[in-house]
Amino acid sequence: MFIDKLINDIIKKDNPTVIGLDPKLEYIPKFLLEKMFSEYGPTMSGAAQAILKFNIGIIDETFDMVPCIKPQSAYYEMYGHDGVEVLANTIEYAKSRGMMIILDGKRNDIGSTADAYATAYLGETFIRDSISQRAFLADALTVNGYIGIDGIEPFLKHCNQGEKEKGIFVLVKTSNPSSGQLQDLCMENGETVYEIMANLVNEWGGDNIGEYGYTNIGAVVGATFPEQAEQVRNIISKSYILVPGYGAQGGTADGAAKSFNKDGLGAIVNASRSIMCAYKDSKWKDKFRPEEFGKAARAEAMRMKDELNSAISKRQ
Repeated sequence: MFIDKLINDIIKKDNPTVIGLDPKLEYIPKFLLEKMFSEYGPTMSGAAQAILKFNIGIIDETFDMVPCIKPQSAYYEMYGHDGVEVLANTIEYAKSRGMMIILDGKRNDIGSTADAYATAYLGETFIRDSISQRAFLADALTVNGYIGIDGIEPFLKHCNQGEKEKGIFVLVKTSNPSSGQLQDLCMENGETVYEIMANLVNEWGGDNIGEYGYTNIGAVVGATFPEQAEQVRNIISKSYILVPGYGAQGGTADGAAKSFNKDGLGAIVNASRSIMCAYKDSKWKDKFRPEEFGKAARAEAMRMKDELNSAISKRQ
């Protein structure tokens, strides 16, 4: 099962974190950007190649200590077909280094469109006769469950059937400041919308429990809302939680730790900007040159790992 493989990697590396590869051009060291622009011109292709080199540099320095990456598809799509190709190449390269992939696409729609999304990111695309190919090599995908079960079912078949080698993380309580406009609304019975969604995640996970007691159907709960995370944790005892918002968005290790169970499992915490831009940070910029951006990313990833593990241990 997807979730067993993820947990095995987390335990092996003693690291319940994921690196969000959401690159903007201003995050990329000037020397690398200029080099790619000199080769490909100041074009979509040049920008995309700079992003790929940047991603590879971070992956090469962190693959042995971090279980997986989480690329956000929008940061690649904005560079057109060049960017989408770099997304696919980044995923393929990380997989070759032994990392797992949680693709952050927040996809959903209804009917055949939802099925097409599920096929694109989790399945195989039929070509002809018995020939099919994988469009992307993602292990899991973030999805928007607020459209209801008919938008979720096409994804569930990749998670709850066959080898159960794929997973999804359903948006429950997102990390953005305005999430409460809808997600915190209370129904007549006193339940909030995000609590209702958490209960649906429980339902969608069904009885497909892996060796560690978790299903392939997880939830997204932001580190910026630790009290709500604790409530959700109590509802979805058999689901893993993907925790965005740590670091640059204001989420703390103590807050993120509230998404974990007492056994130290149950969640994986994402950091993006704080790791990608570590070489610019005052903690590391005097120690690492811009050319050593990958080493700075590793140092920040190690600091995050230690800080988070310390916070988790306090709850056990």
